[in-house]
Amino acid sequence: MKLDLILGADALRPPLTGIGRYTYELAKRLDQHEAMARVRYFSMGQWVADPLAALAVPAEAGASAAVPEVKTLRDRLSSNRTAVRVFAALTPALFGWRLRGNKGAIYHSPNYIVPPFSGKTVSTVHDLSHLLHPEFHPQARVDYLRLALNASLERTDQVITVSETVRQEMLSHGLMSADRIHAIHLAADSVYRPHSPAMLAPAMQALGLQARQYSLFVGTVEPRKNVARLIQAYRQLPPALRQAYPLVVAGGKGWNSEAIHEELARAQAEGWLHYVSFIDQRWLPALYAGARLMAYPSLYEGFGLPIVEAMASGTPVLTSNTSCMPEVAGGAAYLVNPRDVDDIRHGLEHCLSDEGWQVNAQAKGLARAAQLSWDRCASETIAVYKKLV
Repeated sequence: MKLDLILGADALRPPLTGIGRYTYELAKRLDQHEAMARVRYFSMGQWVADPLAALAVPAEAGASAAVPEVKTLRDRLSSNRTAVRVFAALTPALFGWRLRGNKGAIYHSPNYIVPPFSGKTVSTVHDLSHLLHPEFHPQARVDYLRLALNASLERTDQVITVSETVRQEMLSHGLMSADRIHAIHLAADSVYRPHSPAMLAPAMQALGLQARQYSLFVGTVEPRKNVARLIQAYRQLPPALRQAYPLVVAGGKGWNSEAIHEELARAQAEGWLHYVSFIDQRWLPALYAGARLMAYPSLYEGFGLPIVEAMASGTPVLTSNTSCMPEVAGGAAYLVNPRDVDDIRHGLEHCLSDEGWQVNAQAKGLARAAQLSWDRCASETIAVYKKLV
């Protein structure tokens, strides 16, 4: 029996961040899979014909490296607690009405929230930071997830988490029974791979960098990503090491990041940090592959996709010893206490200076990344769908 799938597409908008990337990679494979009778897309109460088309941007010589972030109405309202409560109260009925008449289909929300639906339902829960670390979010976002997620789970048949860590967090909070939660790892796209000097050259020139002569952080600049402590630790490195391997921070401006951006500007003025907002997807693989080290000491993650993208690119990784990050790194990364600036500094100095560690970490990282694939993610997701029919 082939499957009739409706896939939530609200995260499919440029520039693709973590949930958007997950949705995009899943959608590409589900649409072509032999198990599917058809795949339709539903976003913010509207049927969408082909949300993937606008994201397939060809590489062009001389293209701009930075992509401006597009703010939706939901983004603009998300900081208003009253608006969030009204949205959470009114949209389920509206979205459910728009989805009527599809009892034979499966609805999968890759972005937490499942609307009322007469058929079978699947939700992907990426993390529980609104419960475990509400301080990392604006209060309006915490309000929304607390209001909407519990109601969504009540109408969800099966849940996918992106790591075993998040699965265990859901179980410890009694959110759903163990037989209805499935951990399915994410992966790096095939564009993330080791690059030759010739492959690196256009991006290095466009971004003003020297291959293998910088450390890299990729992610939204916000408190949860721990960029402030990373900057503090980098500032404490020996000046010669800091100048030899400046820190590149690539990511858009997130919530409550004004003080972090002040530190970014200060470090950039001192000459050892380069900040760029969202990176065009055409340059991102080379940015990863050209780095000497990926420094990702995040305080909490559901998966931490940049860890795997860096490893797949042949770039050694330093990351945190907390949350899901040891699980995702699989023994291939240097782990630090993300709340200890001295530990981060020591890790940075070791990782940048030790050639033997560099060679070993590169080999282990490539092997770990090879264990994860989007094809496998899609196949395991379809196996969850099949449980429902």
